[in-house]
Amino acid sequence: MVEQKKAMTAQEMVALNREYTFFSWSVQASANPIPIARAEGIYFWDVDGKRYIDFSSQLMNLNIGHQNPKVVRAIQDQAAQLCYAHPGMATEPRGLLGKKIAEVAPGDLNKTFFCLGGAEANENAIKMARAYTKRFKIMARYRSYHGATHGAIALTGDYRRLPVEPAMPGVVHFLDPYCYRCPFGWTRETCHRECIQHIEELIYYEGPDQIAAIFMEGVTGSNGLIVPPDDYWPRVREICDKYGILLVSDEVMSGWGRTGRWFAVDNWNVIPDMITTAKGLTSGYVPLGAVIVSDRMAKYFDDKMLWCGLTYSGHPLACAAAVATLAVYEEDGLIENADRLGEYLGQRLEQIKTRHASVGDVRYIGLFSALEIVNSKQTKQPIDPLTEVAKFLRDNNLFTFNFHNILFVVPPLCITQDQIDEGLAIIEQALAITDRQARE
Repeated sequence: MVEQKKAMTAQEMVALNREYTFFSWSVQASANPIPIARAEGIYFWDVDGKRYIDFSSQLMNLNIGHQNPKVVRAIQDQAAQLCYAHPGMATEPRGLLGKKIAEVAPGDLNKTFFCLGGAEANENAIKMARAYTKRFKIMARYRSYHGATHGAIALTGDYRRLPVEPAMPGVVHFLDPYCYRCPFGWTRETCHRECIQHIEELIYYEGPDQIAAIFMEGVTGSNGLIVPPDDYWPRVREICDKYGILLVSDEVMSGWGRTGRWFAVDNWNVIPDMITTAKGLTSGYVPLGAVIVSDRMAKYFDDKMLWCGLTYSGHPLACAAAVATLAVYEEDGLIENADRLGEYLGQRLEQIKTRHASVGDVRYIGLFSALEIVNSKQTKQPIDPLTEVAKFLRDNNLFTFNFHNILFVVPPLCITQDQIDEGLAIIEQALAITDRQARE
């Protein structure tokens, strides 16, 4: 007889996790995790059976939705055949994935180095950029997040960098194309694109022959979902070409159909020199990151040492999951769905902005969107933190991410129009809380 294991209660699960594990970016005594038990599509359930709408794709990575049976089966099949291989070995899933990435990546980005996540991707992209250009300095934006490891956190411009400094030297930060709160004092109607001229001015001060690469998120993610003006990426590409600087698009969050295209830069027909990515590559089912490089860069390392190496590089289980995930994007039409429903979501958000006194701005591209919550549409003073709103959403069966005064709407790409309406109805109820503050 087999003794059945007794299922943990919610209280037991939370207590065990809190006592013996650390939670990311948290004051540990204040951590209040949901004891998740199962999931499917855009929904997940806690141990007590409460169902939540997942409006942040867990953390903007679960693009194909929870528990897609095609990817689960691919993981099971690969685990039964070969769980691990030395990173110097050739495997079928590694080769197939590299070929597929080359097919969908822009331009001549045809060769990939595999790692385990976005931070590792950016770490290795830094090494490649410095080796290729023989230059030391890297430029990145202030409102950015590129990972928490030593080099990636140095690229990161946001508040998470400061507590761990000094980090990797050689990074120069520049200001963002944040049109709602233009750092140069303009409005969308009067904009002179100082955010672009500013980059070239800094290049001049820092020495064009000293700068190896500019790293930018395709669309700024967790720092407020900042969608750049349409000429931003093309003009930064021109600046990089002028000075022989590599352009790196961090598509960890904005890639893999999130913006209605394979990669965010595809919206502006820009071909970077490198793409760093992770998250939607496997939709988080198995950890996997990648650095995708141009033929020009790949050729450089044909007869020179690539000083990049990881025990789990090209992990067969992760690569098999990614091959299946990319097939799901195509077979289930998820990128087209993100493009089509992204237009609908944008219209709904504009309507919400009109109806609610506390919604100062809405930003969206594909199924990548956010609302900026303010005390006054005139002064734009943030309502920060959104503690009551976050609690209301969680109490009322919706889970999403918020950053200061910004509320994210980033659902899985398999969502339907009715499910978008279901989630937005809960958000509108929550906005009654901030509307009262905005009127006071």
